[in-house]
Amino acid sequence: MAKNAPIGDGQRKGMVKRRSQTFNPVTKQWVKRNTETGQFMDVKQNGTRFKGVRREK
Repeated sequence: MAKNAPIGDGQRKGMVKRRSQTFNPVTKQWVKRNTETGQFMDVKQNGTRFKGVRREK
């Protein structure tokens, strides 16, 4: 079981559940998706990957 203590330090231990990320080659940005609905949720503006979110192939 992952623990995220101490609270408020901005760090996570373990992965984010029910989320995945994929790279959009047109915009050159990473996009976060909900794996249950397939809906796109968020886009990283600086071009780096999301922390703790698994990647799709």
